[in-house]
Amino acid sequence: MKKILAVLGFLLVLLIVVLLLRMILVKSYQVQAPPVTDLTIDARAAAGRLAGAIRFPTVSHEGGANVEAAAFQGLHRYLQQSFPRVHATLTREVVNGYSLLYTWKGRRPELPPVLLMSHQDVVPVEPGTEKDWTHPAFSGFMDDSWVWGRGALDDKVGVLGLLEAVETLLGKGFQPDRTIYFAFGHDEEVGGKNGAAEIAKLLAQRGVKPDFILDEGGLIAEDAIPGLKRPAAMVSTAEKGYLSVELVARSEGGHSSMPPTHSAIGTLAAAVESLENHQMPARIEGATRRSYQYLAPEMPFGPRVILANLWLFSPLLERQAAADPAANARIRTTTAPTIFQGGIKENVLPHEARAVVNFRILPGDTIQSVLRHVRDTVGTGIRVSPIGDANSEPSPESDVRAPEFALIQRTLAQTFPNAVVSPNLLSGGTDTKRYLSLSPNVYRFVPMRLKPADLKRIHGTNERVGIANYGEIVRFYAQLIRNGAV
Repeated sequence: MKKILAVLGFLLVLLIVVLLLRMILVKSYQVQAPPVTDLTIDARAAAGRLAGAIRFPTVSHEGGANVEAAAFQGLHRYLQQSFPRVHATLTREVVNGYSLLYTWKGRRPELPPVLLMSHQDVVPVEPGTEKDWTHPAFSGFMDDSWVWGRGALDDKVGVLGLLEAVETLLGKGFQPDRTIYFAFGHDEEVGGKNGAAEIAKLLAQRGVKPDFILDEGGLIAEDAIPGLKRPAAMVSTAEKGYLSVELVARSEGGHSSMPPTHSAIGTLAAAVESLENHQMPARIEGATRRSYQYLAPEMPFGPRVILANLWLFSPLLERQAAADPAANARIRTTTAPTIFQGGIKENVLPHEARAVVNFRILPGDTIQSVLRHVRDTVGTGIRVSPIGDANSEPSPESDVRAPEFALIQRTLAQTFPNAVVSPNLLSGGTDTKRYLSLSPNVYRFVPMRLKPADLKRIHGTNERVGIANYGEIVRFYAQLIRNGAV
């Protein structure tokens, strides 16, 4: 027994030594760069122009139907009036009626260009929640600290921020060496089929192969990562796939006074509950694993030991992440029932009940593997079908060792010197899925400072962006253009 205890003691000491050595040997991935001192942004004036753009209700409706033509056309005229240098210098094309493509020709056309993206459209306000807004969703209200309204975070902040940056640089006489494209789709919120896809097709026909692409996606997370005292600039190097699945249960129907053991609604409800109770497996890999690797050296002792030794502590992290929706979304294909329909009258058994479940697919899973999971989980008696035009596989992961990622990281060091830069897996979807064939270097990031409680404002009630932060966003874009266009 003593020998066994001695061996166990030795193994325990050895384990502790290995854990500590790995923790000590991790090196910081952060870069140092002198702060920018020659870019001054009038944040309040810029925010006023963003507020004006919010007042155009450029809403994307389900299925892409009923485009708000007057709102988009009004926004286009407003952009022309608000950014006169941009529209006097850059070439502007209207693609497929409402999307915009700007071209800033570089002095050296032989260099690979840069593509910077955002989208004009916004999601609607859920009926019945209008009264919950502090200020009406399309008022573009400004107080001392915030710009309020749809698009303040998703994603007129990107459209206006990029144009504001170009207007600022033109005022300084700046001209890029590389050609820079600015692509602003009009239907990102419903999949980008008529906007981004058409712009991407046009660029492909012209042989455009960007050095890198930057769209919305990641953000600056404040007070969001336990143990990390500094803001985290989460630059998304990959995004999850998208799949909506329709579930249909049928029964004979009839009078509610003589119900069967399970009605169509009951059968369907059980199927949906089974999907929620049997989630797809968690995995810490790819962009999420690299995120932990970048964060580890910046952590205090305890979290640093854990993140530096994922080979041992991954199961612990998976259990912790499962309790937090944002963290859980980074480690598994998520399951979200979003629509449930059935019945026409209180005393009539429906012949059919229908539900839609939305999945955001973790890299490594596929549309087909998710469909197999759904069919195996709900069993017989439920018709399972993929629906919609927005379904897509997970994106490839862009290389964090690429010079293009280093360029974004250097720009952040210059404009947000206190932030820890980390790669990230984006749990949502962007228009970049339409451009993946054009460049291997695709990144998703807008430097919006958000705390965990602010995440619900995206697509939710009381969307807003800080005025001071918006000035930082414009400054970041301007410096990125200066760094990337040479």
